[in-house]
Amino acid sequence: MREGLLFDTSVWIDFFQGTKAEEVNLLTLYLQEDLPVYSCPVIIQEVLQGIKSDLQFKKVKDSFLALPVLIEDPVEAAIGAAEIYRKLRNKGITIRKSNDCLIAWYALKNSIKVIHRDRDFDLIFKNIKQTDI
Repeated sequence: MREGLLFDTSVWIDFFQGTKAEEVNLLTLYLQEDLPVYSCPVIIQEVLQGIKSDLQFKKVKDSFLALPVLIEDPVEAAIGAAEIYRKLRNKGITIRKSNDCLIAWYALKNSIKVIHRDRDFDLIFKNIKQTDI
């Protein structure tokens, strides 16, 4: 059985827009094969807040709630994400969206790989390891 993956908002948006990309193909495969696709609160928020149609919002919300959602203490998550951001800043690296640090923290905390289309994650995972959180 394949390992579970956490797909970043960037991949989900491309998935819903029908964008052709390797990461979207992997998400499609995981969904079709009923392989473990994880989510976390911030990804759910980011995806849902961009949906205009009420009907589409309900469909996507219900789909996300059918996935395993990584739930952690919100204060611990906020502090962990801030620590990631600060460690990177101290190395001269600025992450454009602090929510990426939060998503990375969820992934590191749960030993789950993030599939993304966002260069900030490359910087985060190149410089922050699971033992750093």
